[in-house]
Amino acid sequence: MSERISLPPLLRAAEKRLADLGVEEARLDLLYLAERAFAIPVNRLRRADGLTVPADAVPGFQALVDRRATREPVQRILGDWEFWGLTLALGPETLIPRPDTETLVEAVLRARPDRTHPWRILDLGTGTGAILLALLSEYPHSFGVGVDLSPDAAKVAAGNAAALGLDGRSAFLSGSWVDALTGRFDIIVSNPPYIPDADIEGLAPEVARFEPWRALAGGADGLDPYRHLVKVLPPLLAPGGIIGFEHGADQGPDVASLLRYAGFGDVHTRQDLGGRDRIAMAQDFHS
Repeated sequence: MSERISLPPLLRAAEKRLADLGVEEARLDLLYLAERAFAIPVNRLRRADGLTVPADAVPGFQALVDRRATREPVQRILGDWEFWGLTLALGPETLIPRPDTETLVEAVLRARPDRTHPWRILDLGTGTGAILLALLSEYPHSFGVGVDLSPDAAKVAAGNAAALGLDGRSAFLSGSWVDALTGRFDIIVSNPPYIPDADIEGLAPEVARFEPWRALAGGADGLDPYRHLVKVLPPLLAPGGIIGFEHGADQGPDVASLLRYAGFGDVHTRQDLGGRDRIAMAQDFHS
């Protein structure tokens, strides 16, 4: 039988190490890493007093902590993350799905509450497929297309769809925005790159060093993707269709202005979990 050792001292030492390196939420990150290394649920690890773990599992845990010490995000260390209750695999060319992006899913569901309608959905810059797959999980009769410039990202998204049993109602393509797309969609969503290029280097190491640059960089002011999208989306938006864009917290007025200037109607901004402007919604201007 493998020797067992006390877990709380291991967690305390690892937490201090990460905290000293400037890692925010070091304790929570360690709980996720310990869950993976020791197969103990996070909720149990929160009350770790008295817990012991096999000594031969400790090197694996320490290896995970070593990776986090380089500021590699815990999500990338684990290789998957939860979004809208769905577990999604990550890839080098996909952004980590974040809770604020769930605000876009919520905004679409409020705007189109009929869960039985066969909506046609388009997700541009799909990454892991998070937004599209979340919507398909809520709209069981709908079909969606996800597009990403990266073939690797599109492959990851297709794999996530298959793992969730949603591959029969989705297709994932590699391409530049709407190039080669035809047909019309009732719902078009996008979380495009929106960080000003010059600002990326100054972001937290977890983002600047480990997130794919082209999924972050939005041009000199971060708005280049929106300028392009408002020009090319009208032919793809069905009558009465809606658009939802995620954007940076200080970009709400600018993105809304771009949509209005392009002729879209019912333009409004929604706030994220922290009360910051995060989502621009608009409707087909013929409506």
